[in-house]
Amino acid sequence: MTTTSPPGNEEGARGSRVRHAPRATTGHRPLPAGTEVDAHRHDEHQIVYAGRGVLSVTTDAGSWIAPGNRAIWIPAGTVHEHRAYGDTEIHLVGLPLEDNPLALDRPAVIGVGPLLRELILAYTEQPAEPTAERLRLRAVLLDRLRRSDEQPLHVPAPRDPRLAAVCAVLRDDPADHRTLAQLGAAVGAGERTLTRLFRAELGMSFPQWRTQVRLHHALRLLAEGASVSTVARRCGWASSSAFIDVFRRAFGHTPGAHRTRFPP
Repeated sequence: MTTTSPPGNEEGARGSRVRHAPRATTGHRPLPAGTEVDAHRHDEHQIVYAGRGVLSVTTDAGSWIAPGNRAIWIPAGTVHEHRAYGDTEIHLVGLPLEDNPLALDRPAVIGVGPLLRELILAYTEQPAEPTAERLRLRAVLLDRLRRSDEQPLHVPAPRDPRLAAVCAVLRDDPADHRTLAQLGAAVGAGERTLTRLFRAELGMSFPQWRTQVRLHHALRLLAEGASVSTVARRCGWASSSAFIDVFRRAFGHTPGAHRTRFPP
């Protein structure tokens, strides 16, 4: 596992060193499987897209994950970390404060169709000089970003220690089949209390949160080359067909098609 940490560290809200990069990078680079980019922030917005592999972004508010038909929006000032699953090629688009095509002040996963994908690839591979061609390409890229829909691929992070204890169990083992009442008994919290906390803190029910965790874990395992049946078992689905159905509804294609379109 590799961690990248360029100079320019400062003390961050997490009590750890947080890099401050005033400009958000535009460009592309490979990230070997398991590479981590440590906590940093920049004064501009950024789009992060994995042209190959799978990339996750984590902040104090939770984690977002993006396969090849999704990208992650990171607003200016957000302290965040990256991690690559499978051999990954990341494409980064930095945008100044006045350019917020998504009108979002929080991280989000957005859909990336074929045209937007090609625009991101072309824009991040061209030299950074502001030529007339590059300016036209940028204008079309911003226009397509404005049309992009937000995707529900966020695993929010809990604050209450009882809820955090339950969530940690499922993050460590998404295949844990215990009910919320059983998990609550193990951490000393009642089912009704935990149900309320899931809604109040995470904005979703316990089954919805667990499904998001399982989908995140599934994308990571697929990127690392695991078979569909192995992923289904390790993520807690009762059968491969149940996993395929949930995956198709979340991403618009089956896990098998995902492997073909976005090979590890």
